[in-house]
Amino acid sequence: MVQTAQNVTKNQLKEVFKTYFGFEPLKINSLKQEGKVKRFRGKLGQRKSFKKFYVKVPEGASIAALGA
Repeated sequence: MVQTAQNVTKNQLKEVFKTYFGFEPLKINSLKQEGKVKRFRGKLGQRKSFKKFYVKVPEGASIAALGA
């Protein structure tokens, strides 16, 4: 799973994998996670929204820089 800003697209993420890791992902699924409304010291605030990508990598490929 990769967490990014909301304006990143699947094609942009695919290019990042080609450039930095040297392989093309087999499959990319994405979802938008809306920020939750939380209370802090009695006042309402909102956490930031973000986008998640689930990336299927080829057999034997390594993405050690991402901690996976």
